[in-house]
Parts: sequence; C-alpha cells; structure tokens
Amino acid sequence: MSANPSFAPVAEPPEVMPTVYGPPPQADRGKDIPGLVSLQVRDLFPDIPAAAYHGGPDVSAIRRSTEAVLASVDMAMIGENDTVNLLCSEHGFGMLGGHAYAEMLTAIKDEIERRTGCRKVRLVVIAWLGAKEPEELIEYYELDRRFEGRVRGATPLDQGVAIETAMGTLYGLRKVYDAKWIIHAHYDDPREVYVHRAIDRITKPFGMSYARMETRSIFHITMGPRSGNFIGRAIADSEFVRSKLAFSTTLVTSPDGVLAVDADNDLRSLGDRMIANILRSYGKMLTLLRAVEECVAVVDGGKWPYYIHAGGMIFGHLFYNAVDWFDLDRPDADVAVEKAVAAGFSRSIKAIVLNQALIGLNFTSMAMLYPLIIANREMADAMRHDFSNPMFLDHATEADDLFQAVETAVERGGTDKIIVFDGTYGALNVSPSMARHLIDLAPAVDRQVEEELLPMWLKQRGIDPLDLQ
Repeated sequence: MSANPSFAPVAEPPEVMPTVYGPPPQADRGKDIPGLVSLQVRDLFPDIPAAAYHGGPDVSAIRRSTEAVLASVDMAMIGENDTVNLLCSEHGFGMLGGHAYAEMLTAIKDEIERRTGCRKVRLVVIAWLGAKEPEELIEYYELDRRFEGRVRGATPLDQGVAIETAMGTLYGLRKVYDAKWIIHAHYDDPREVYVHRAIDRITKPFGMSYARMETRSIFHITMGPRSGNFIGRAIADSEFVRSKLAFSTTLVTSPDGVLAVDADNDLRSLGDRMIANILRSYGKMLTLLRAVEECVAVVDGGKWPYYIHAGGMIFGHLFYNAVDWFDLDRPDADVAVEKAVAAGFSRSIKAIVLNQALIGLNFTSMAMLYPLIIANREMADAMRHDFSNPMFLDHATEADDLFQAVETAVERGGTDKIIVFDGTYGALNVSPSMARHLIDLAPAVDRQVEEELLPMWLKQRGIDPLDLQ
C-alpha cells in the first residue's frame, strides 16, 4: 500500500489513558499502519463548522469561550455559603483526549467563585459502571488539584434519592443531588444517536449518568430509543431538579473539533440549540458513513469500541449505519433499545481489527457479525477475562501484532479500504483507497443532506430551517 502524495500524512490521535478496564496503551497505533493517509473532514464538506480547538494541551480557547458565555448566565441564586455540585459524565473525557472538557469544568468553577464568592463548588465525576473509572479520571486529569480536593466519583450503583416526576417515582444519585445547587456540564457529541435519535439530547444524563441503575435500566430494557427520552426529560422537569438546577453548559462540537462552549439558565433553550447544531454539523458525516460500500475498521482507542472517534464520528455511527437514525418517521416498533438497534447493523463493514479498547460493555456482536482480528496479546488477554463478553474469543481471531492483524482483515474482508477509529477529530486516518472512496461519495451526500435530509430532520423536531440561516 503506497500513500498518495496529494493526501496529508496521518493525523496524530489523542493519547490513550491507562486504565484497569483495558490493555496497557499500545505502542503500535492505527496511524502506524504502512501507507495510511489523512483526509480532512472539511475537505469533504467545507461547510462543517471550523473548530476553535482541535486537541492538545493548549486549551486557552476553551477557557476564553467558557468565560465569555458565562458572562450572560445568571448566578445570583448562588450564595457565598451554598453548596454547588458541578456534574460531569465520563464520556466527555473521551472527546479529543478529554482536555477541553476538563478545562471547561475548571473554568466554570473559577467563574462561580469569582462572581459569587462561593468556595463550595464540588465536582462530581460520574462513570457508567466501573467503580474505578472516576478515580482514574480524577487522577489522570488532575481534577483533585483543579478543584482543591473538592471532587468525588459516582456510579449508577451508588445510593439513590427518590424523585417524583410526571412518570411516577424515579431515582437519581444522592451524590449528584446532595447540594443546594447543581450545574449540568454536558457536551453535544451525538455519540449513540441510534439510542437517543437526537431528541432532547440535553436531558439524557438526567436519566442515565445522574440516575440510579433501576431508573437507567428503564431506558435500556423497558423503553425504546424514542420513548426512552421521556425518562431524562421527566426527571429534568421535576420540581425537585428544577429547584436545584442553577444553569447548564455544554461543549459545542462538530466533526472538526470543539467550536465553543454554550450555557444557559434555560435548559430547553440550550437543548434546542444543541439539537440544531448536531443535525447541521454532523448530518453530512453520518450520511457519508451510511453511503460507504465496504471497509475494514481498525478500533484503536481508550473507550469502549462503539465510542472511539474517527473524524469526530464514533465507531458506533459506522457499526449502526444501515438506517437513518435522524429520521423520526422511521418506526421503532416500540421495542427495547438493544432490539431496535439490531435493524441498523452495518452492511459496509467487511472486517474489524481490535487493537485496544475498554472492556465491560458487551460488544460480542462485532465478532459474530464480521471477521474480527485481535491485534495483540494484551487485548486478547483483556477480552479473555471480560465478564461482559464471555464468548468473544469463540468468534474472534488472534494475531501476533497490529500489522499482521490488518493483513488478515484485508484478506478476509476482501477490501483494502481501511478506516481507523483512534480518537481523532478533524481528520480521518484511512488508506488511500478509502480516501478516494469517501471523496467520490461526498458530492452526492452533500446534495442529499442539503436538499432533502436536513430540512426533514429539522422540521420533524419543530425547528424552522430558516432560523439557521
């Protein structure tokens, strides 16, 4: 495989955070596969909003944007001696290496202290299930130092608190709500759009991250990927939460990176802007992934496989690319999320290489649906002990190293169109043949989204396309 000189060299992906929930960070990354190139997302679609932050240690743009947007947010309700819980979710640290999210959180705390004199702002780091995840995030991003020791972790298995809602009694986490005020610190990365369908995305953490497992499970087990959104909205609209929620913030992103920080005292207003940006900024890249005819996917990052980015799009967007999840006229058949998403399994993927990812979330279907080659012994050992994927190795093949794994995947998949999911925004690390394939597809995708899909998506959600002009 030889690189085309008209393409850029491979983009450097974010570092992988060491964790007990995955193999040691691998020295051989997807970017090291011989012959790969990078393709800028804005070369494919020039109207994708350009980012102010593309990753790396210089987060001054995030600091400036947070301070600027908070200037118009009312903090008068926060007293000098009040307690404030600043709520963050672990997925935010999976975007662009996590440094933008960490800086937004720190800037929020600093602005509250500066404007109100309150020195009781506590950061609550909420992780999905692993009891050690919050501790690892706190250490890696030095959150204890940033918040002068006022930081703690939480998971959905921690002690709950009853919340009376329009849907009955639901349960939040006591560690989330045991302050006079809470700050909802979010991000608009669409991530599992096949679950939330870009409906009321702003309230999703209230029914997931901030909720006890019993309530969170209603979303996954009882309700489908549209009706499940009522859980987060019901909790956010409850008198209990509304009496505590001072304001909300979010990272505003596009496939190019972080655009800015947005904030509002009005949760619905912030949510409307978030959905409009998701549809406008991510719609073309999602539609492009749906148009891909064939590919070999290399999974190489520090989150669960579904949530590792390539050009700002997670592997889950490719894995479930058989249907248009933004189209609200597509029926969900009122079944649980796990059954509904089966309709979306990709026909584009011909083989998968698993170089590094977290364990603890079931993804055995990846190895059952496609030839899957594990690229190193450390990843194979991690899967061998993964209680969430006990049959994974019954379906996967082990290789000696990444390069042998890629050769095997190309041979078994019958294509040299490679795309690497390694945490990058702004650029896709791909083989030249994949780059040419995406370039060939882009013009038709651009027209389809502009003329047909984006107007439909917006109107289905009550957003006037003229309001975006």
